[in-house]
Amino acid sequence: MADPEEHAHDLPECPSAQASGLLPSELRAWMIVLAATGAVEQRLRSVVKRRLDISHDEFLVLCLLAEQPGEGLRMTRVAELLGRPKTRLTYQIACLQHAGLVTRKSVCGDKRGVEVALTDKARRLLREASDELSATVTDALAQVMGPDQRDALRGLMPGLREEGREPSAAGTDPAARTSPRGAVGTPD
Repeated sequence: MADPEEHAHDLPECPSAQASGLLPSELRAWMIVLAATGAVEQRLRSVVKRRLDISHDEFLVLCLLAEQPGEGLRMTRVAELLGRPKTRLTYQIACLQHAGLVTRKSVCGDKRGVEVALTDKARRLLREASDELSATVTDALAQVMGPDQRDALRGLMPGLREEGREPSAAGTDPAARTSPRGAVGTPD
């Protein structure tokens, strides 16, 4: 994995990290998050296609389902969490099902409800690819996030850890954290 400081000297100064613009710090930080997300997605697309033979959007579905140990998610919840139209998700789930990566079943007591879950094949493929996928994310972030960008993000997330510094009290309260499953966690 790349050292975040390794490429920091190659990065241009981050205009969004400066407080001289019109945007409040939260929006400046959000713009940095969007840029970082775009860089990660761009690099992940080719790795996901090569390792899993699926699209990036299908990969996001698998990631959500992977965070549901031993159970699945209703398709409506997956659509909400990914911010995708249900019709688009139906197509993606059909592709994943055809590839043997997810199962679909009716929700007991709800005729219209459909729950999707990972297959053992999908779990195995995700485990096998996880080191390369993690390294791809870390490397992409290291290339776009220098000290200025990290400082700007800390304005949005005061509990974000700095090397050698403990998170703030707000960052240590498990009740205040969220994740893709609906509970948020601070990055480690």
